[in-house]
Amino acid sequence: MSQSQVWDDVDDYFTAHLTPDDEALAAAVRDSEAAHLPQAAVTAPQGKLLHLLAQIQGARTVLEIGTLGGYSTIWLARALPADGRLISLEYSPKHAEVATGNIARAGLDKIVEVRVGPALESLPRLAAENPPPFDLVFIDADKANNPHYVDWAIQLTRPGSLIIVDNVVRGGRVANPDSTEPDVQGTRAAIELIGAHPKLSGTAIQTVGGKGYDGFALARVLP
Repeated sequence: MSQSQVWDDVDDYFTAHLTPDDEALAAAVRDSEAAHLPQAAVTAPQGKLLHLLAQIQGARTVLEIGTLGGYSTIWLARALPADGRLISLEYSPKHAEVATGNIARAGLDKIVEVRVGPALESLPRLAAENPPPFDLVFIDADKANNPHYVDWAIQLTRPGSLIIVDNVVRGGRVANPDSTEPDVQGTRAAIELIGAHPKLSGTAIQTVGGKGYDGFALARVLP
């Protein structure tokens, strides 16, 4: 048995016992696949982790950068109170259309707002609205712009807020200082920003599972 098959089997075991069958989430996966969206959504255990982190955080407001088909959005929104708010930024109108349908089917359309367009254009407009600080920010979009997204996350949060950056391992390529690949350069810049910024305390974790070899970074906003 290959190592990747072992990872898949373990993920399947965890999913079966810790993330019970859920029709809204399963339908979101089916509709995303039917629309030929990239298979880049978080796994069920990763989605449950986001859900638990939002609950532990006591989050009432969440900002998500990168909606895709809305799978992670559903996990995060379900952790919010009935009067909570989740704003998700999605570049692709097609992805946003699929996500909006999935979110509505899950009964979360009164909590979740999907905004379409390049995030680096949507974020200044959002900041100009002077929204209440976000309690949690989940960054899972184009990796080249990760440092910019982290910088905006700092501006739009408060002391105690949590910032999560997904897919930071890049199959191990993140450790290569000579890489010229935009996704690696952007991810390295985000990690180094988290490490050097006086308002952040962070770490990064390597993972294996249904999405292969990857990982995520966590940062808490300091006073």
